[in-house]
Amino acid sequence: MRLGVLDVGSNTIHLLVVDAHPGAQPLAATSTRRLLRLAEHLDADGAIDAPGVAALTDAVAAAAAAAEDAGAEQVLAFATSAVREAVNGEQVLDHVERATGVRLQVLSGTAEADLTFLAVRRWFGWSAGRLLVLDIGGGSLEVAAGLDEVPDVSFSLPLGAGRLTRDRLPGDPPAPEAVREARRHVRQQIASRVRDVTRAGTPDRVVVTSKTFRSLARLCGAAPSEQGPAVRRELRLADLAPWVPRLAEMKVKRRCELEGVSAERAPQLLAGALVAEAAFELLGVQEALVCPWALREGIILRRLDAIGADARLLDGAGAGAL
Repeated sequence: MRLGVLDVGSNTIHLLVVDAHPGAQPLAATSTRRLLRLAEHLDADGAIDAPGVAALTDAVAAAAAAAEDAGAEQVLAFATSAVREAVNGEQVLDHVERATGVRLQVLSGTAEADLTFLAVRRWFGWSAGRLLVLDIGGGSLEVAAGLDEVPDVSFSLPLGAGRLTRDRLPGDPPAPEAVREARRHVRQQIASRVRDVTRAGTPDRVVVTSKTFRSLARLCGAAPSEQGPAVRRELRLADLAPWVPRLAEMKVKRRCELEGVSAERAPQLLAGALVAEAAFELLGVQEALVCPWALREGIILRRLDAIGADARLLDGAGAGAL
């Protein structure tokens, strides 16, 4: 069957259409994205403003049409931190549904972490042992750790690269005092949850995922995306740490010229580097593998698991009847 996943994040809206069947690896058919920067449309009261609602509605309508054109039988549409935390989130969801016919489901931060962990576990398999998974999004940092497909610990912190850039790193480049304060804030937030992670046990493998981590890994020498998702990619703290002060002094225009850094991600790259460095240091991580699967794939896998379970129940009912 052909499934679509529509992901409304703090930075982008991303449609992924895959050919997928229970028990088989989902294979991407089409992937389209649009820069939305929804978090920048929050007003002083924490509500998504009228231009933001209009842009979101247009983007969802275009994505729904693209999914239909691609032959998707079902579209799993969800939104993350920007809509989740907006004071008018429910009204925005109602408006989008009336205008487009698409009802966005809002995921909690913990659900994001759990689903990303599932995707990473399926990608690396059981032989990877105990995993620690880190995911930097536009609005939040997700952390999950455990030995099974459901993590033993999972949580979300408001340390997304877009959020930090908007709230704590103004200027191009930001003032040194602002960088120091942002660094202090990030480390305090992560340090408050270190004990929860260590209680889950020492990981056999640390994995990072998301566009921010992929950009940082590419900056530190990882293989480009053109070499395919199966190529082993790593991010090492020793390679990342020297980049943090360099990024802090760069204008966005200069960051855009760096290897593997898109114009879309360049403004938020410093914030992402601050979060990644702090997470590695405070959690005792020296290196991590980069996983090409993340939240969208986790949602697809969870849906396929449910379809497979329903099919087995029907088969069982039929066998009983015979």
